[in-house]
Amino acid sequence: MKLATVRGPDGSTVAVRIDGDTATELGVPDVGAVLRGAELSAVAETVGTQHPVESLDYAPLVTEPGKIICVGLNYRAHILEMKRDLPEYPVLFAKFADCLVGDGDDIVLPPESDQIDWEGELAVVIGTRVRRATAEQAQAAIAGYSICNDVSMRDWQFRTREWLQGKIWADSTPLGPVLATPDEIPDEAYLVTTVDGVEKQRGDIHDLVHDPVQLVEYISTVLPLNPGDVIVTGTPGGVGHAREPQEFLSAGQTVTVTIDGIGTLSNTTVAERSSERGAGAGQGVPEPVAQGAS
Repeated sequence: MKLATVRGPDGSTVAVRIDGDTATELGVPDVGAVLRGAELSAVAETVGTQHPVESLDYAPLVTEPGKIICVGLNYRAHILEMKRDLPEYPVLFAKFADCLVGDGDDIVLPPESDQIDWEGELAVVIGTRVRRATAEQAQAAIAGYSICNDVSMRDWQFRTREWLQGKIWADSTPLGPVLATPDEIPDEAYLVTTVDGVEKQRGDIHDLVHDPVQLVEYISTVLPLNPGDVIVTGTPGGVGHAREPQEFLSAGQTVTVTIDGIGTLSNTTVAERSSERGAGAGQGVPEPVAQGAS
């Protein structure tokens, strides 16, 4: 089964179930509300207003997640390209709802950064509350999977040894287009990122140092995971920061991330409009003090 959150003509959002070329409204505002309110088996039988899939305007999959926990340095190939050791424990940081955009929305490029990088990633969506989960409980808590592009402002990311400030820019992180339940994901599933049609990343989504079940176990030890929370599992090799010469995004480019069994997340980059800039914009960027990339 596949679920999505879409916008209506007035900008309001509604969760839908996608069956082939048809989307059925589920009567709640987003996929997070679906997961908090009903068993997915019941959602499969819901009858509501229908729309052609080709007409959908996708919002972020979960519009107000309680938590977005991201994992850095989790693909073996990417760790090797960054010339780092395999981490013993997951490398964690967070994002916030203000970061999120939907499939087809613009990725907003802030004027303060000129080192903006792509990072296609598999996202895990939590369906049931867990705390200190066993492996079996962690597996059962995963409602399904989606796609995230962890767009990173590298010059800000490496201002300090903590990555957060390079990861949480407003309107920078696409999430969607759908949640695919685990049965939708083939045994051999690959993630492919392209920029303007040129392949930049290709990785087996199973090439993880810490897999989704292990991540749910680990993170739920620290704090509860609730329905609608999102775990972004890390990026494979091929980021712009690690290339020689380095490559970064500029306005007017199209970035797509495709994962077998889920679909394609596609967004265009745009320069932030001057009307969106607050006081204090345009500050200089100092030399980075740390190396590596998530």
